[in-house]
Amino acid sequence: MKTITISTKGITLKAKLADTPTAQAVWQVLPIEGVANRWGDEIYFEIPVVVPQEPEGRADVEVGELGYWPVGHAFCIFFGPTPASSDQRPRAASPVNVFGQVAGDAKKLKSVKDGATVRVSRGDS
Repeated sequence: MKTITISTKGITLKAKLADTPTAQAVWQVLPIEGVANRWGDEIYFEIPVVVPQEPEGRADVEVGELGYWPVGHAFCIFFGPTPASSDQRPRAASPVNVFGQVAGDAKKLKSVKDGATVRVSRGDS
């Protein structure tokens, strides 16, 4: 199983990638760096990946899930409710391809502000 490291503002999280075409496409472009955009308890940033919506794409996600948002070519990290949520669970603005899961406490990202640099690199392959 492939793992990645996500780091920003003194926070380092490991994540496991799923066995999906989107996860493979993200893996191929690593390492990457982006500028965090906050949307409620979600961080997203544009990445150099263009893949279509997968059949399993969904807007309802879980805390710690990683999603690729085809509309904005964005890497998304969900760690709590977003403006689209109807309860305490995250909800994407529109369906995302879920391609991984943070191994640990994704809620640590609550302290990250708009404009922070986020780095994503390969862990174990």
